[in-house]
Amino acid sequence: MLAELMNYLTACFRPSSSRYARTGSDAGGKQDGLLWYKDLGQHLHGEFSMAVVQANNLLEDQSQIESGSLSSSESGPYGTFVGVYDGHGGPETSRFINDHLFHHLKRFTAEQQSMSVDVICRSIQATEEGFMSLVARQWSMKPQIASVGSCCLVGLICNGTLYIANLGDSRAVLGRAVKATGEVLAMQLSSEHNASIESVRHELQSLHPDDPNIVVLKHNVWRVKGLIQVSRSIGDAYLKKPEFNREPLYVKFRLREPFKRPILSSEPSITVHQLLPHDKFVIFASDGLWEHLSNQDAVDIVQNNPCKGIAKRLVKAALQEAAKKREMRYSDLKKIDRGVRRHFHDDTTVIVVFIDSNHVSRASSAMFNNVSVRGGGVNVPPNILEPSTTPIEAGAT
Repeated sequence: MLAELMNYLTACFRPSSSRYARTGSDAGGKQDGLLWYKDLGQHLHGEFSMAVVQANNLLEDQSQIESGSLSSSESGPYGTFVGVYDGHGGPETSRFINDHLFHHLKRFTAEQQSMSVDVICRSIQATEEGFMSLVARQWSMKPQIASVGSCCLVGLICNGTLYIANLGDSRAVLGRAVKATGEVLAMQLSSEHNASIESVRHELQSLHPDDPNIVVLKHNVWRVKGLIQVSRSIGDAYLKKPEFNREPLYVKFRLREPFKRPILSSEPSITVHQLLPHDKFVIFASDGLWEHLSNQDAVDIVQNNPCKGIAKRLVKAALQEAAKKREMRYSDLKKIDRGVRRHFHDDTTVIVVFIDSNHVSRASSAMFNNVSVRGGGVNVPPNILEPSTTPIEAGAT
């Protein structure tokens, strides 16, 4: 009887994912246990598919797709915005990015009356500054928010150009058809910032020549200051501003030696790609996918299966690999609840954006209803931030 009552109350108070459908009819999603998915939607330049599977107690991955006007003014430009935000240490930063980044982008686009690398950089920097201000305001009440951060992967299609901006270790991979053979090859478009990559370690060492412990091999994993894997992020105030690397922050996050310059960076790596007719689709995903699938494996799955439900199929393929590594069945992995599930795989977000070359250069969306969808199916009102229930090691990305 008690179990039935709890199920009833849970159903009554479960947030509706339909609230993410702020505009346009092409929105919403479905929930299947810890898996949220939207099989197929329409964006300005083609179709898209989304899926998110939760592993942590609180979902730390956040994501969105916005298509239509990219400006707060009515004159455009128009296009499609994709964001994947892989949080670490808690969900606060990724939620903040989801609530603010696109709005900053629309404001700066209106000021310049065009899309550009500068607009994207300014939007990301404004989001970083906004979150740092939030940390400063909440420091006395919620000091652990200083140890929360997020990777940030952004894709923008506008006037035939694809912009990719990245902080951290999420990844964007293009599927490009080869005319001569008909095969579709994987082309990675994003640069990653993870201490496991030798060039990233060299970059950190060159930026901090007086610090022999800027990167430390801990439990067979390279970490910045022995704490975090990613070298660039939004948030992580405790490694950017010395005033947040002190009590009452948990001792596990505090550095013994004071630092004078930020250890982590919030500067994104940005690539600009002119779309061609043989560019078929882009896979945007947090590292939960790439931990288990290679770029080409993921592209092959997209190319060889129907568009509908393809993001969900990619997530399932990654979870099947995760189960196999632990010598268990996928069906048994699905039964494991959130929190405990994190010992088997990470929160994982996948957005597949198909590119219809007939619509790539479309300059106006006069006949297109704006689409706005957030992944995950968990409704969190803007600026309402939940602290992580238990301290976890940062950089589990």
